[in-house]
Amino acid sequence: MKKTQLILIVVGVIAIAGLYALPSVVVDNEGEVNAISEENAGAGTSESNPVAMHEAELSPDQQATVASLREQLNEGTSLEVLESLGSIYQELGKYDSAGYYFALAADESSDLALAEKAGESYYEAFTFALDADKVAYTAGQTQKYFNQVLEKDPTRLDLKTKVAMTYVSSSNPMQGITMLREILEQDPQNEDALFNMGILAIQSGQYKRAAERFEELIQYHPENLQGQFYLGVSYFEANQKNKAKAQFEAVKEMTGDEMILSSIQGYLDRL
Repeated sequence: MKKTQLILIVVGVIAIAGLYALPSVVVDNEGEVNAISEENAGAGTSESNPVAMHEAELSPDQQATVASLREQLNEGTSLEVLESLGSIYQELGKYDSAGYYFALAADESSDLALAEKAGESYYEAFTFALDADKVAYTAGQTQKYFNQVLEKDPTRLDLKTKVAMTYVSSSNPMQGITMLREILEQDPQNEDALFNMGILAIQSGQYKRAAERFEELIQYHPENLQGQFYLGVSYFEANQKNKAKAQFEAVKEMTGDEMILSSIQGYLDRL
């Protein structure tokens, strides 16, 4: 998985608690998809320039570099300078600021590579956002710039999956679920789509369906550690104790990460 920030493996039961911050939706029944929460409805505003929020977090050397590049911008818009500023903030993990500069560059050109960089940065910011307005704003920007790429290259299912997940966390989660299903119709082995459908099934309490999704995922992508872990979680929540124990024991053999092992032990202690 390229995107690990969306659903992090954390210690103990906290690994699942974060999932319940998503809107509650029934994601995988054959019939109607029912949205039962519109927590983010109406959210959609944010600062047009988030860069000021990060100024104090830069080191003196970084501030000097950024100031020099901005001086160059005062002399006229430069795609190279905008991209350099975006890259600096991207490396620092200030993803909304990176998105801001990459978006300015993308808006000044027809370079889809810049649009993709803007979309990637805003998607990173989206996955960390907690404030409802920021979630809505970064989701909208992700959709805007990724869709520019998808209009020219609809085969980019990796980008379509990310766009789908921004809708899942919006007031219109059904659109995101539909998109994930479309991806799996095109590519039944799609790693990101299978993983996210499994996570969403857990979030909506469909643990047996979640287990089926994660079973599919690890059949095609056995190296996906998060999928292996959440298969154990799905078995646990579905009260399939023997399967859960066997799965968690198998995952223990796949990693030496203390945080993951601690989380697994927390589940094993409850079996």
